[in-house]
Amino acid sequence: MPLTRLSPAFLPLYALAYAGGVIAYTPFLMLVLPARVTELAGGDDVRWLGYIVFAGALSASLAGMASGWLSDATRRRRTWVAAGLAATVLLQLAIVWCNTVMALLWIVVAWQIALNLMLTPLIAWAGDVVPDDRKGLLGGLLSLAPPLGALSAMLLPEAAAQGLAGRTATIAAMTLVLVLPLLLFARSKPFPDADRSTRQSAAIARAASVVQRVWLARLLMQLSGAALAAYLYFWLRSLDPMMDDAAKMLLYATGLALSVGAALLLGRWSDRHGRPFLALALTALVAAAGLLVMALAGTPATAKLAYLAFVTANAAFLALHAGQTLRILPDAASRGLGIGLFNLTNTAPSLIMPWIAITMVPDFGYASLFLVLALLALAAALLLLSLPHDA
Repeated sequence: MPLTRLSPAFLPLYALAYAGGVIAYTPFLMLVLPARVTELAGGDDVRWLGYIVFAGALSASLAGMASGWLSDATRRRRTWVAAGLAATVLLQLAIVWCNTVMALLWIVVAWQIALNLMLTPLIAWAGDVVPDDRKGLLGGLLSLAPPLGALSAMLLPEAAAQGLAGRTATIAAMTLVLVLPLLLFARSKPFPDADRSTRQSAAIARAASVVQRVWLARLLMQLSGAALAAYLYFWLRSLDPMMDDAAKMLLYATGLALSVGAALLLGRWSDRHGRPFLALALTALVAAAGLLVMALAGTPATAKLAYLAFVTANAAFLALHAGQTLRILPDAASRGLGIGLFNLTNTAPSLIMPWIAITMVPDFGYASLFLVLALLALAAALLLLSLPHDA
């Protein structure tokens, strides 16, 4: 990467744009889409929501790889981010005119394609311009996105007041306000030249081994997070029947807020000491410990504190991992495609985790599920600790 000084404005503008991308889908998938499915499918809403989420996850997986490849081939990240942003907003607004649940399914599929047309080149863009010794800080800044995504869901107008059109327009406005400044004002270096031809074959093989292990570590951590996201409501209800929805969301939001400070501190530490994978392994170990305590906790208070530790560590891990992924993908000419492949770790858990939970929970309870998830997080930590210090 050329030794060109990074514009001081780029990182904050980029962090806001990344948060805008998260806001584009978080309140939509959490609140707007389920409500619209209920309006159109009535009592069959659970089944249809499952179909739509599955089709959306499949299209997102394919679109992530395709859009990454397109941004590599054309050597233009900004253009594809802008096109994806426009299509995402327009398709999200279009669900107002969906009068059948099947039409809604196809709109969501198209929307997932557009969303990934924006997000994958956006992530690759940071890999092109942010120096390796600031990737830890980048990961810390990316940790702001999940809390802002959760907060954005709370800012939507009441459905009874403004209806579906008002809610989708609010999401679109928040997304545009956060993403457009990066597109309009950020100065960007030219697309980097590919460097694979100048590297020795042994170094290429070593880099591929690192990428594979880092990919697997993220998948293992995403499996743990996906399981808790899907079954958190039921677990908390069994743990404390008096705990209302507001208290559940507060517990989750507190963990996300704490993860921002943890990710920023660990990100800066890893930049200064050159030990990025040690920071990632530490968060994975804390997540494993939290899951273990959740499985063995004798009181609701202990279990809730352990869950808080897990959420904090898991969210910090994912943010820091995103920054380091950009560092280890070796070639600018294939970075977008590489990010698309890494994004499979976001969608694959939705296809894998339900079968694990269905197998474990009915017969053995939540404690058995948490023990399995703790082993997955521990395996992720061991994978990262096995990596060479200079990887």
